[in-house]
Amino acid sequence: MQKQTLFLLSSLLLGTVAATPQPSARAETPVAQTSSSQQLKNLLRQAREFVDKGDLSSALAVYQQAASLDSRNARIFSGIGYLQARQANYQAAADAYRQAVALDPKNADFQYALGYSLANAGDNTGAAFAYSRAASLNPRNVNAYLGLGVVLLRAGDYSTALTAFQQVIVLDPKNWKAYESMGSMLVQQQRYPEAIQMLQQAAKLAPRQASVLVSLSSAFLAQGNLTAARFELERAAQLDPRNAEIYFQIGQIFQNEKDFERAVGAYQQAISLNSQLVEAQAAIGEIRLQQQDFLRAIVVYQEVIRMSPQNAAAYYNLGLAYKGRQSVPEAISAFEQARTLYQQQGNSEWVQKVDEALRALQQ
Repeated sequence: MQKQTLFLLSSLLLGTVAATPQPSARAETPVAQTSSSQQLKNLLRQAREFVDKGDLSSALAVYQQAASLDSRNARIFSGIGYLQARQANYQAAADAYRQAVALDPKNADFQYALGYSLANAGDNTGAAFAYSRAASLNPRNVNAYLGLGVVLLRAGDYSTALTAFQQVIVLDPKNWKAYESMGSMLVQQQRYPEAIQMLQQAAKLAPRQASVLVSLSSAFLAQGNLTAARFELERAAQLDPRNAEIYFQIGQIFQNEKDFERAVGAYQQAISLNSQLVEAQAAIGEIRLQQQDFLRAIVVYQEVIRMSPQNAAAYYNLGLAYKGRQSVPEAISAFEQARTLYQQQGNSEWVQKVDEALRALQQ
């Protein structure tokens, strides 16, 4: 059950980090204030034309040329950062925004954009600092507090994240994203009644947001309320029929009810929508083990390992499947790989379980 809630939470947190920074006209088409060079003016005009056409790569090249002519213009670097972020080059975007911030450290928009870029690049510590700076420069910036809450939540700083989300609600009482984020945080802490309350408020504010209903279903499922979980999933599926998470969670419900074939069907539907959904593959493997269908379990866990080579649990379960087939050398090899990975993770409890499995095979 906990694996499911963590999966849904990671899906939420690895998605959007607050709102994409939307540069003002000046940020997107910066005005060179420190140079009257006609060449620079022509470059900026050319860059604007490329942006208007949607040719971001060409616009970026022109902005970079402009930056070489006017290296003290913060808005040129902001424009570079914006274009890099638009192309999902978040580390390069962060580098550009750092230059903009260095030139204009009191610009709240630049600080926010730096936080957004760092968050998407995976630097939660740097993003938190930048978001905090943006919020201090502009205390009315809802997205800065929202982004701060998300990166703090990623880092496991629940108390400070809660404060940030609460500030979002103070500034914008109808901000459903804040309620959804708080609900997901409470699910991770296994505080299910509180989580459900927050997520129901998010659903009330955003009744057509399928992600909220999926999170709400996750909370009900973790609480063991399968009827409520299924109801929310049915609502979510109507809103977003191509959401792999919905079918994954439907599979969880069927699996809890021991309706294994329908569970496998739901997991396979999830995989058809998201071929990289390791959790769905692993869940099918778990069902095949329960059914003692060891050959199909082996095939499934080999695929899980191909997709996730550091997955210690997959190696352990693969060992169980080989053991069920009485393929002792293969079982030992899989268990030993699981042991190595668990040791690397510092998981002494599972190292002990693997050792017990190995001793049983070697007797």
